[in-house]
Amino acid sequence: MATAAEPDPSTDPGWQPARILVTRAAMGFAHGRRIAETAAARGIEVVELSGDRLILNLPEDPRRAYVAAKRTLAVVVAPPSKRRLQPIAPSADWRMDLAEGCPAHCSYCYLAGSLKGPPITRAYANLEEIFDALPGYLGAGTITSRSRDREHEGTTFEASCYTDPLALEPITGSLSAAIRYFSAWEAPVQLRFTSKFADVAPLLSIAHGGRTRMRASVNPGAFARFEGGTAPVAARLAALRRMALAGYPVGLTIAPIIAAAGWQAAYGGLIEDAAAALAEISALDLSIELITHRFTPGSKAVLESWYPGSALDMSEVNRTTKRTKFGSEKQVYDAATMRALRDFFEARIAAELPAARILYWT
Repeated sequence: MATAAEPDPSTDPGWQPARILVTRAAMGFAHGRRIAETAAARGIEVVELSGDRLILNLPEDPRRAYVAAKRTLAVVVAPPSKRRLQPIAPSADWRMDLAEGCPAHCSYCYLAGSLKGPPITRAYANLEEIFDALPGYLGAGTITSRSRDREHEGTTFEASCYTDPLALEPITGSLSAAIRYFSAWEAPVQLRFTSKFADVAPLLSIAHGGRTRMRASVNPGAFARFEGGTAPVAARLAALRRMALAGYPVGLTIAPIIAAAGWQAAYGGLIEDAAAALAEISALDLSIELITHRFTPGSKAVLESWYPGSALDMSEVNRTTKRTKFGSEKQVYDAATMRALRDFFEARIAAELPAARILYWT
């Protein structure tokens, strides 16, 4: 029977796409060819396209098209526009994409409405070009590069903004390549990624130099029904422990915090479970990010089409409208709900995980 330190691999569903589409340009990169070879060795259908336009041939029925898209991985080349990094407050200085799209089925998915087209996942073949651009951003960020509280993290690069890189790792190997790159980069830098998956075995033996922080994205079991196709929370916490024991800085991304009935007991239990999973680890470097549930009118419409009948509350009860710096609107919890949530989390974390640093609340 698995313990917190020894996750049972059978509880992690992992992800195996039904097919992989590889563009002609992607096959021109060694990393793109390796992904195709790895997929073929795993028995996955590999379709080498004659050009660089993705030909999806999805079913006409919207539900079947969604399922087919979610089971498709495309290997493409990140264009120059994707290699020009963007700030990613409040997580990190810069967003560094290894892929775009996520195979999970979370009914609160924050990518809904922000990525165009069917929800396929695109992995980038030109990793060396992506890495070659990074030194130009050293020391130029505003979140950790110039923060009194977080300057010890150096210039930070977030790899999980538009994907879950650990979910793709068995097929792409992109996350391992990034960890090795940052380990060899003799500069005050840190790679960051967060995941709802648990297969960290390929990462444990990498000489990471302490320059990569893994965070487990977690929610209580009571809300697990909103996170389809992901590893159980217990497996994620066990994976986090394994990474910490391997010397990685680690973290918890508690997100999205959902103020549904019974949330106090549910999140209290989650924090206790996290404390138990991370107990008795010497020199534990633990950060915590707290992100409340929010949605835009566009993402709500997409999510309701993807997950009709979901029990996730996206009504306007206990909500208020917040306008972003770009002029768009999103629904967030009202001030009273936010205060109750924040007071609870800060008190429980201080009691159960006193060594943890809360990086931000949003």
